[in-house]
Amino acid sequence: MGCRKRAAKHQLLRVTAVEGVCVPDPRGALPGRGAHLHLDPACLDLAVRRRAFPRAFRLQGSLDTERLRGFIEERAGGASQAGRLP
Repeated sequence: MGCRKRAAKHQLLRVTAVEGVCVPDPRGALPGRGAHLHLDPACLDLAVRRRAFPRAFRLQGSLDTERLRGFIEERAGGASQAGRLP
């Protein structure tokens, strides 16, 4: 969504909007419209800058993305440290 690059569904994170907040939905079980995003902070930044979330969820105004940002940074940080050699 942010970087507009194609990827397999299992490589993307589903995001939903719950009461004006973008919520990560890694299991894909939350109700409502969903948008898919790479687990990359740069992709999230592009989506926020392009105002892609309100369009994807068909909502007016801006949405809070802090919870989503924390989730992505936690996962992206863990993935980069897992690949490091001691």
